Formats: sequence, structure tokens, C-alpha cells
Amino acid sequence: MGVSGRTFQKVALLKGGPSAEREVSLVSGRECAAALRGEGYEVIEIDAGPDLVVQLEQAAPDVVLNALHGRWGEDGCVQGLLEWLKIPYTHSGVLASSLAMDKERTKIAYRATGLPVADSLLADKSAVMAGHVMAPPYVVKPYNEGSSVGVYLVDEHANTPPQLAQDMPDTVMVEAFIPGRELTTTVMGDRALGVTEILTDGWYDYDAKYKTGGSRHVCPADIPDDITQACLDYALRAHQALGCRGVTRTDYRWDDSRGLDGLILLETNTQPGMTPTSLSPEHAGLAGMSFGQFCAWMVEDASCDR
Repeated sequence: MGVSGRTFQKVALLKGGPSAEREVSLVSGRECAAALRGEGYEVIEIDAGPDLVVQLEQAAPDVVLNALHGRWGEDGCVQGLLEWLKIPYTHSGVLASSLAMDKERTKIAYRATGLPVADSLLADKSAVMAGHVMAPPYVVKPYNEGSSVGVYLVDEHANTPPQLAQDMPDTVMVEAFIPGRELTTTVMGDRALGVTEILTDGWYDYDAKYKTGGSRHVCPADIPDDITQACLDYALRAHQALGCRGVTRTDYRWDDSRGLDGLILLETNTQPGMTPTSLSPEHAGLAGMSFGQFCAWMVEDASCDR
């Protein structure tokens, strides 16, 4: 018998995978699996590889909790596979996942609904390394990866263009640097849960996000009420504009010297991290939910045709 009042009992938890964010996904998956077992679910952990279809067929789950991060797991690919197999799954569907992973198309959707974004352009990697394609300060990043993988900050006094790593894609996003504070908001279904300020000694990069002590979270953020309300409103509008489902997290930069005009959306993450240092579990806690309850909500929210 399943847990009383629940639709699903047997959960396949997808983790790992081949993306640049594999290690983070393994931690997210381990944490979610433990939390779901604590809530009474049967959990089968699957490290997603080329034999994923076979693994899913052998597991025969009622539902999939997708704890993958980055390309293939977060960009619509595995979502399409799960639609094909008719297995209910968590988070956003094929189109919303693909849109949110593509930072340029995300901005097009934001602008269409009146949300504020930074000026940006797509450029060839070689052009970016040959000369400034935008007046500094600016940021260079892949347009289809998450977790601050391969982010370069070019400050206003830089005399030379950035020399990008070999594994950066041929096309990159160059975005005007927005000064100010790092804020983020989680949306769960049809409600925004809270606002966190992220404090770091430098750039909020991969290490700051995922290494213990890499950043400090102020939750709820110590910011004016109008900025809190704007963050909550913008995050829900971004979630809806992209057609997202389940849990998302939208990130901002806020130049507090400019008030509300200084609040700029950066991106929406359709599968936020679920590690011990992650932000969305903190927002759920702020809303009175344990980590186990938060994971259970995601499972029970799962469906096909997302």
C-alpha cells in the first residue's frame, strides 16, 4: 500500500548525468532520495546515462523526480524521453525547460511580459577573445548552461578582452554587468515562497554556490518591502511567462542605489539545486515546509503533458 492520500509510491530519482553539473546533481539526488525515504516513499536512484531507458523500464516507477542539472537533464531532453515513456515527472515540461536553459530566449520571454533584463548579445567565442564586443564592465557566459559554469567578469578597467576556456561553446552570451546585490526567489506551483540575499566575497560562481562556506544566505533578505514584493511578483511572472511547472528559482541583481529601477532579472532555473547549501529548500523552510515535505510536494505535483 502507498502512503495514505498520495498518488505515487515508487519513485525513480534521476541524478548525475553527463552535464558539467554532474557532481552537484549527485548531491541533490542523494539528499532528495533520503528525504523521500523519510516521507515513506520507495526510492530507486538512477545515475542517468546512455542506458537510461533500460534503467527506467527495469525500475518501473510510478513517477520520476528529476534531480538532474544542466544540459540533457534540464533543457527538455530527458523531459521528452519521459513524455515518450509516459512516466509522470517533476518540474517543467519540454518547452519551458528548453526555453529557460537558453538565456537569450529566456530574455525574449521576459521582455514580452514587461520584466526588466540587462542588455546582452550573442557573439562568437573568437570575436569575444579578439576584442571587446560590448563596453566593459560585462559578463561572458554560455547561453545554455547553469550554475555559473564558465562565467567571466570583465571589469570596467580591462584593457584586454577575456581569454575563454577551450570548453566554452562557440557561441556565448555577453551581458552588461549589473552592479549590486544578489537576490533570488523560489516559486512553488502558483506561489512565490520568499527572497534570499546571497553574500559572497566575490562573484557568485560555482564554488560560491556549492562549496560549504562559499556564500552566506540571508533568508528572508533584509531589503525594503517594495523590493521583496517586486521579487515575489517578478519570479511568479517569469515562471508563468516561460510556461514553467513545479518548482523554479529566479535570480536577480539589485542596485540598491536605484531603488526598484535597479532590480534586474538574470535567469530562471527550472531545476534548482537541492544540496545542503541550496536556496530553494531554505525558501520552503521559510514557508513552513520541511525538506521532506518539499520533496514530497514535488513528487505529488508530477505529471506528463507538462
